[in-house]
Amino acid sequence: MAIEITARKREAQGTGPSRRLRIAGKVPGILYGGDQAPVNIELDHKDLFIKLKNERFHASILTLELAGTKEQVLLRAVNMHPFKLQVQHVDFQRVVKDKKIHMKVPLHFVNAEKSPGVKEQGGVVSHVLNELDVICLPDDLPEYIEVDLGNLAVGHSMHVRELALPKGVELALHKNENPVVATVIVPALITEEEEAAAEAVAPSEVPTTEQAAPAKEGEAPAEGEKAAPKAAPKAAPKAAEKPEKPEKPEKKEKK
Repeated sequence: MAIEITARKREAQGTGPSRRLRIAGKVPGILYGGDQAPVNIELDHKDLFIKLKNERFHASILTLELAGTKEQVLLRAVNMHPFKLQVQHVDFQRVVKDKKIHMKVPLHFVNAEKSPGVKEQGGVVSHVLNELDVICLPDDLPEYIEVDLGNLAVGHSMHVRELALPKGVELALHKNENPVVATVIVPALITEEEEAAAEAVAPSEVPTTEQAAPAKEGEAPAEGEKAAPKAAPKAAPKAAEKPEKPEKPEKKEKK
């Protein structure tokens, strides 16, 4: 079932009118392609923002209602605000049934948990690609392409040309191009050489002469150890000298 969206024609153009549209909760956009002239449109921001969260909205043929008529279109571009959750502009392209289209189709990965690399060898699947460029007629456009990882072992990869494509769908690749789609890796693989190197670098558990505990009084120091120097006795703290009291002047005898 096609996703439907409603738009209205937009007469005013330019930075000022577009800013006022966004303040009013609308999104400026354009509809182009086919045998018709481009049309400036506006859409409801809330409705568009919700639909953009749907994966199918980005890779499916949509039904756009404009001025009482419905057209089949593709979402071609979405411009977002640099830091706000706000759509700034959106582009739609008309679909011509007998003309091939170039689209990005999402990849759906299945059976990863059943693969020998994950189930038996403790590996983890690494997704290199999440979407794929394809060329096909509008009626042959798939919602997604399935990637079966059921036979993937550790150290092995799945390439684009190994995928089972739906009927009428071609890869948009150069002649010798065959990128990796997914691979199975071991997250923390430590070899024997790395373990031996780690043991050689690790400090010995035996305390060194500097770390060794001092010998008890009356005991001879162990072989290879130097006797700890005896600590000098602490001098008794000097008593604080009290300042001498000044002598009182002698009283003169009264005559």
